[in-house]
Amino acid sequence: MSSQPRSIGDQELALLGFIGERSQATVAEAVEGFGQPRGLARSTVLTMMDRLRRKGHLGRRLVNGVYHYAPRTHHSTAVRQAIASFVDRTLGGSISPFVTYLAEREEVSDAELAELEALLTALQRDRRRKP
Repeated sequence: MSSQPRSIGDQELALLGFIGERSQATVAEAVEGFGQPRGLARSTVLTMMDRLRRKGHLGRRLVNGVYHYAPRTHHSTAVRQAIASFVDRTLGGSISPFVTYLAEREEVSDAELAELEALLTALQRDRRRKP
């Protein structure tokens, strides 16, 4: 396992979020609360949990013969890593197509727009501070 967790897919990210909301989960809990509502078989959920563990996003410990999985990566960190991977692999490192998508998206709420403006202001401020 590398020191930096490897990137993960959408379903794995959602599963990591599910486990993170509970701080830990057994396979049975993940199957019931995450897998069943999505129509995923137990083996699929187990495979996803094992992949997340091998990629460094989940840890596990044996308690009374049952593995309990807990996040090693905070969900927001995993989201940022997934976005960085998407920008690098899919958009060739350019965020312009993503910003264009946001500008053309009709569902951007006033609150989201205000949040984006605050982020841009902070980015500009931080850039001015750097020599």
